[in-house]
Amino acid sequence: MRTNIVIDDKLMAEVMATGQFKTKREAVEEGLRLLKRRHVYDGLLALRGKLHWDDSDQGWADYRQNQAALKAQGLPHDADALAPPQEAPAPAARVAVAAEPAPKPYLPAGRKKP
Repeated sequence: MRTNIVIDDKLMAEVMATGQFKTKREAVEEGLRLLKRRHVYDGLLALRGKLHWDDSDQGWADYRQNQAALKAQGLPHDADALAPPQEAPAPAARVAVAAEPAPKPYLPAGRKKP
């Protein structure tokens, strides 16, 4: 979106002096991204102390059991939680490739190597 804004010259000079931005537009857009990200962080901080996380094996088993019950009732559930665990893929086979000699550099006739 094209727009005209009035920005404090001293502030813009200080920001541009950091060397991170090539244009004023880049500096302004990064500032807007920072404000957006800050809003998300504030929302996460508001949840501090309100969420419970159980990363134990029993916690995950309970979660899968609850998801299976939701699926059986036809309610929304996490399908990934019910998928059987996949075995680790076999390591990729290594193939030996004979090294080829590097090609000689091209020098036009009559020129000497520097």
